[in-house]
Amino acid sequence: MAEPVLALGGICKSFGGVEVLRDVALSVPRGARHALIGPNGAGKTTLFNVISGVIAPDAGRVMLDGRDITAVPARRRIRLGIARSFQNIRLMPHLSVVENVMLGQHARASLAGLFAPVGLMPRSRAREEAMAVLEAFGLDPHPGQVVSNLPYGVRKKIEIVRALAARPRVLMLDEPAAGLNTAETAALRDFLMGVSEAGVTLIVVEHDMPFVHSLCGHVTVMNFGRVIYDGPAAGVREDPAVLEAYLGHGRGGDAA
Repeated sequence: MAEPVLALGGICKSFGGVEVLRDVALSVPRGARHALIGPNGAGKTTLFNVISGVIAPDAGRVMLDGRDITAVPARRRIRLGIARSFQNIRLMPHLSVVENVMLGQHARASLAGLFAPVGLMPRSRAREEAMAVLEAFGLDPHPGQVVSNLPYGVRKKIEIVRALAARPRVLMLDEPAAGLNTAETAALRDFLMGVSEAGVTLIVVEHDMPFVHSLCGHVTVMNFGRVIYDGPAAGVREDPAVLEAYLGHGRGGDAA
């Protein structure tokens, strides 16, 4: 079995006395395409926030490549190799595609670099790097276009490429297929396959189960802050606990 690039153990989190995560354990092998699913309110977003360092757990540990990063702040986690995209596109709409990707490069800057004089890193070099990333993932036809003028599906890809500009080992995607039509969803799946083949580990929160089954080989299912299934994607359809969780929330179709 591949060595885990990311491992969680005993993660607990409460807000105002309400338990949101209870003893969550997760192990993601290097190079995996791993889905995190569950009904609304299952704790998926809170777990994503714990992994990315947005919030601290009440108990438990977050390990990246065998290193305990539980107390490491979010910005440093990006430099250590964890990047994230969001369900709602957070690009700068008034900037060009290449300028948005250049913003993603700042996540790699060292603390000293943040306080370095402007222009210490040549803009031309940053632009060349951004163009190389766009070309590598098939988005080079769009570099000079203003983001707000592009189709929604293309903007979704650009946000992912901006996250990739930080050169992550682990890329966390929050409902990447949300709002896409059938053709755009298929194109995104193929795009993410290419990202995976480039050596990036993917962790995907998603409600579109056909998309999950076509992309991810391993699925972790959460309900009421606990892991109720952790195994091959093919096994989700037959697991009684998973079926009960979705049927009990009126969402039986999601697990199909």
